[in-house]
Amino acid sequence: QTAFMRIQKDEGQQVYLYLTAQRQAVCLVDGQGAMVLIESDFSSDEWFELMRRLFSGKLKLVMHDAKETLVWLMGYGIQPTGIVFDTCLGAYLLNPAENTYDLQRVALSYLNLELPDAEFEKEDAFSPLGGRDSHVQQLIQWTVAVQKLYEEIHSQLEKLPQLKQLYDTLELPLMTVLADMQHIGCKADPKRLSEFGEMLDERISALTEKIFTQADGEFNINSPKQLGEVLFERLGLPPQKKTKSGYSTSAEVLETIAGYHPIVGDVLEYRQLTKLKSTYVEGLLKVISPKDGRIHSHFQQTVTATGRLSSTDPNLQNIPVRTELGRELRHMFIAEDENHVLIDADYSQIELRVLAHIAQDEAMIAAFRAGQDIHAATAAKVYGVPVDEVTGQMRSSCKAVNFGIVYGISDFALAGDIGVTKKQAGEFIKNYLATYPGVDKYMHEIKASAKAQGYVETLLGRRRYLPELASKSFAIRSFGERVAMNTPIQGTAADIIKIAMLRVWKRLRAEGLKTKLILQVHDELILEAPVSEQDTVIQLLTEEMQGAIEMAVPLVAEAHAGHDWYT
Repeated sequence: QTAFMRIQKDEGQQVYLYLTAQRQAVCLVDGQGAMVLIESDFSSDEWFELMRRLFSGKLKLVMHDAKETLVWLMGYGIQPTGIVFDTCLGAYLLNPAENTYDLQRVALSYLNLELPDAEFEKEDAFSPLGGRDSHVQQLIQWTVAVQKLYEEIHSQLEKLPQLKQLYDTLELPLMTVLADMQHIGCKADPKRLSEFGEMLDERISALTEKIFTQADGEFNINSPKQLGEVLFERLGLPPQKKTKSGYSTSAEVLETIAGYHPIVGDVLEYRQLTKLKSTYVEGLLKVISPKDGRIHSHFQQTVTATGRLSSTDPNLQNIPVRTELGRELRHMFIAEDENHVLIDADYSQIELRVLAHIAQDEAMIAAFRAGQDIHAATAAKVYGVPVDEVTGQMRSSCKAVNFGIVYGISDFALAGDIGVTKKQAGEFIKNYLATYPGVDKYMHEIKASAKAQGYVETLLGRRRYLPELASKSFAIRSFGERVAMNTPIQGTAADIIKIAMLRVWKRLRAEGLKTKLILQVHDELILEAPVSEQDTVIQLLTEEMQGAIEMAVPLVAEAHAGHDWYT
């Protein structure tokens, strides 16, 4: 009863809260001191009533890395609100290049505070026989660290108004959207996955036989050492690189020698099929929840230095789309039942549109505004021919440069990509930059400003610091320059898809629709909708994605509906 009274007294106050990962205990720190509540001291109903009150929105909660707590609460039918600050997200925004943002690491780097290891996470930590008092004291230390971190990180963000606004209006509210997506998950079809796996097994088995015939005997195809001996000694193919353990048989090496013998292409295909089988078929079958038949991927907000979201357990960002067989995997992600559909929309060439806007390149802006195929329009200018005379080869060469240019593509890399000499590739890049002088100017200016300031920013003020630019090593400095050119583009594209997610999620709720946002993959959003809401949602999704930000060129998103993600 005392706990409930204390929470009631705190209404409207800012409270620092730490809930253990096992959900055995929660610590609250406020103006009056600290209070630790232990699950085993309450009945199950009382404990969840306590959680409901803590996360009802009446307290202003400050936590560290709260998303998993939100997912857990949603699993018990609690719609959590009231988190006004997350110190993990704040630390990430101030410096997105760290490897991890766990509380111990962040407390050490921001406060020079060494927190003890989290003994309170042990299973019996709060049993009367488990040295409960020392674990209670430790939990209070960790929660006080959240309070001190809040004071430090909040004050640093206050000095950077654009970053603070990005935090308040995008990153913090997005955390609830990601928790909701993780909680809902996406339905997967285990029967179809198993059948796909069986088909792969047959193809792998046939390929294995074919490879053994060509190699004149059996060997372990998965062993680089044995494969190297077969290719470069038994079959006499020209070796490219040596490693400590023998010949290199990396994909890059195999692609270089593919023309010498049909076995090489077969080995590359074998690798692709075995990876599809182990990583995706077996991997996805393992993570389908037995409770609801859905895959609940963890969407991570604090992993990439550019601000892009990442997905783990399983990583759905990596579902292959470049090969027909890889794309087949999208058939495995299905709508809940025949009364539902998946609606999917992705941005068309978002990074190039962002580049056109940031570089203020008139020719590129004009092409996008006229709704032209940007790669064909580029080819027409670079090759000096009318658009209708652009060949497929010309277009794909320009596509390689369009996408490679802001990654600082070299003449050597481009030559390999489009099959020309290094000199021809160098000329090609020169002609490209003459065609888009705004892009050329942007690339020079962003490198200079990154060197002067030590960081680059996206359109919305997301920062990435670049200590690499001050390195004595040419290779490290060059890497820093490529990152300086690319981060404002890739980071702005990441910000835009996040804005779109937040807008779509809020509008679905505001309009009382049953449709749910369930997946985000790169520049693509996937929703699950009742068939009756399909037309409304296609329009809503398109509007919110295209209206996410105002730029010199239009954002274009196309939505499609179908029973599975392949459509």
